[in-house]
Amino acid sequence: MIDFTDWPQHLLAAKYWHWLLSGWSITILSSLLVVAASTVLGLLFAAARTTPVASVRWAAGLYLSAFRDTPLLVQLFFWYFAMPGLLPQDWTAWLNSPHSLSVGPLTLAWPSFEFVAALVGLVLYSTAYVGEEIRAGLGSVPHSQIQAAESLGMTPRQVLRYVVLPQALARIVSPLFGQYMNIVKNTSLSMTIGLVELSYRARQVEAETFQPFQVYGITTLLYIVLIIGLEMLNQHLQDRRQWGHTRMGRA
Repeated sequence: MIDFTDWPQHLLAAKYWHWLLSGWSITILSSLLVVAASTVLGLLFAAARTTPVASVRWAAGLYLSAFRDTPLLVQLFFWYFAMPGLLPQDWTAWLNSPHSLSVGPLTLAWPSFEFVAALVGLVLYSTAYVGEEIRAGLGSVPHSQIQAAESLGMTPRQVLRYVVLPQALARIVSPLFGQYMNIVKNTSLSMTIGLVELSYRARQVEAETFQPFQVYGITTLLYIVLIIGLEMLNQHLQDRRQWGHTRMGRA
């Protein structure tokens, strides 16, 4: 029979909770930055994939093949281990040394090279997937509706704003959030290049406490909290959105 009176002694000490939560904060920060950057670059990538300029479309297709057809882990290794060898030695030394920027009363510390390499790798990899979701949403709008809007005298900007984007957004919000959830999970691979995120901290705590069940149980719950938060935000946007709906009224 389980004795629940001694359950507190099976929990992790406050020191290790601090380690896990600090790693969790790095996971959250890196995920937010990757989501924001990959969404902006994804819009540009989607535009490049649909442009009438053949050379730009070819370059975008080459980018897609390069980043979707190679493992993310290999890409992270490239940016962390191989890329510094292509840079001048002074640049590499500068990237690996601590820096800070003072803006009034605030002092901003330059992030570690592990953080920069992980961010670059994750952004470039995620942009290929996010951009394809955006391109698919834009391409799903029937061309007949675009022609009808143009026949009414709408400018290309008005067609994009009032006809294409509302319908495209209605179709891509859920797929985009699916990609954002993948981004959160993909950040765990950055532990392989030394980024002290949640998975890295979990390995540290487990190696010191020899309590794998508690450590990885808590780590799993922290990841689940992030994914559930994204799911709830996605559902909130789906329930509250005003774009993409057609309202019928009496003449």
